Amino acid sequence: MVSYIETNDLVKVYRLGNVEVQALRGLSMKVEQGEVIAIVGPSGSGKTTLLNIIGGLTTATAGRTWVEGKEITNASPAQLGYLRQKMVGHIFQTLNLIPTLTAFENVELPMLAIKTPAAERKKRVEGLLTRVGLELRMHHKPDELSGGEKQRVAIASALANDPPILIADEPTGDLDTDTGAKIVRFLLEINKEMGKTVLIVTHDPGIARQTDRIYRIMDGQIVSIQKPSESEESNIEVMLQMYKDRLQETNAELDDIMTMFKEQRIDPDNFAERWHNLHQTKSFLEQELHRMGF
Repeated sequence: MVSYIETNDLVKVYRLGNVEVQALRGLSMKVEQGEVIAIVGPSGSGKTTLLNIIGGLTTATAGRTWVEGKEITNASPAQLGYLRQKMVGHIFQTLNLIPTLTAFENVELPMLAIKTPAAERKKRVEGLLTRVGLELRMHHKPDELSGGEKQRVAIASALANDPPILIADEPTGDLDTDTGAKIVRFLLEINKEMGKTVLIVTHDPGIARQTDRIYRIMDGQIVSIQKPSESEESNIEVMLQMYKDRLQETNAELDDIMTMFKEQRIDPDNFAERWHNLHQTKSFLEQELHRMGF
């Protein structure tokens, strides 16, 4: 009997011109219904590719996948569309909100796609936006909302069609520490109160520690599975590696954003906010590594 979500020997190969890039190399994992799972690992390790296969956004080159106990390995485009609309809610770091629509309209959009009646749409949108604390902001457009408010709209939108599974790809990546912590609390509350199965790709050890299990991916393969409740020694090893990975990537992000600013590819206000958030993250990581003796 297969698990609620299961992958077996997944391989994913991307072709870039004459070059082949193997994003997944025989990856297998199992997730039970109602679990909150953290997927961690350095950039380029295959985390997002794994989520995209489970969420029906792409297909594997080889291997098998089951979602909600149903095999989707050879699903047709129509079947994958149903998976995205009804079975899996997606929360992206880039949010994917439509800037010309209000928060209400962005959350309503997935329900329009499946022809939900107007009265039912209105009731559900208002209920979801109230649930995420945006009852007074539902008629504002994304550029009138803070980063945390936009992420809450994205969460409400992912819940619009009441999917049993939520997948979140770096949902706190562009947020400051306090706002990110609030977003994580929302996801954990949704898991407990609504019974959703939640998969989170994250670089944040603080998020990973709050989940049921931590899958660490390296070079397209799962190299460890850790329960945060297990021994302190093994927890420290996992957290230490996450802190090191995240610090390396934060330094790279700081270099990238400075280059973008010098080349005038980012406006000063956006640069200042992201620079501040990244430096805040870097300072926290350095303090934690120092506390751990590194």
